[in-house]
Amino acid sequence: MPVLETTDFGDEGAKVRDEVQELGEETEEGPQTTDTKYFHEPGGDDILGHYDKRYFHGVVSYGERTDTLRHMVRAYLDFFRKEGLETWISHGTLLGWWWNGQMLPWDWDLDTQVSGTTLVHLAKTLNYTTHTYTSPDRLVSRNYLLDINPWSRERERGDGMNIIDARWIDVRNGLYVDITGLSETHPDVQPGVWSCKNYHRYRTSDLYPLRDSVFEGVRAKIPYAYGRILIDEYREQALIDTEYEGHFWSQDRREWVKIPERSTTELEADTAKRLEPDHGPVPRPITPSGPEVLQ
Repeated sequence: MPVLETTDFGDEGAKVRDEVQELGEETEEGPQTTDTKYFHEPGGDDILGHYDKRYFHGVVSYGERTDTLRHMVRAYLDFFRKEGLETWISHGTLLGWWWNGQMLPWDWDLDTQVSGTTLVHLAKTLNYTTHTYTSPDRLVSRNYLLDINPWSRERERGDGMNIIDARWIDVRNGLYVDITGLSETHPDVQPGVWSCKNYHRYRTSDLYPLRDSVFEGVRAKIPYAYGRILIDEYREQALIDTEYEGHFWSQDRREWVKIPERSTTELEADTAKRLEPDHGPVPRPITPSGPEVLQ
């Protein structure tokens, strides 16, 4: 099992909190600032927009990104499980789980969700703490910062600058897990409807009871109606298409493979398949092809 140790960031954490307070006083609705955005990235494109600016030292390689994200999500899931805190994978991370229980290799970050109640607990007791992770083989040791956005208490979208409520950040390079909270924002008129600040909405029966499964080799929670959630967000084609973002799905290897790595045999098989009469895509059953759903 991975080893995790939790410590406070001490003076550095206090410095960041002081900087936030210097921007303006906090109220029950969140900090009152001129620049309302809390998390900053070194750029706005698909690559630079997926690093935390404070820890960015340059774009990492494909291999380093894969290694970073894999250990990062393992550390995150193990930490939440050991703390008895509820979290589940979501968005593109959930789609990767559906295919083979692993992250999508073209993703630059990972996505998880928590309830509003868990988010409040994180902000009160674990904000700006660092967590040391050691892999089971003890060959990898990493530090991660759990940083809760002070605007997380505001459950409406606002100006859209703070839709991410928290991050789990690799302090070596700035790659991160996005954490978003779900709340019953308007229980009086929409009871049982949970939403984040980026217009994703779910019914209680979509989420609960959470299912137990495995993601990247560690125990993970997934939403109950994962098939419906994925189709609503990505359409059914995302569960059918076998070529995307410079990768193809290898049924033999049961993983997404970069197209330049395709063997001659795989290329010939793919070509033959493309020459067959087109009868349209054959929908796959809405069940994961790799991970086991334990409940």
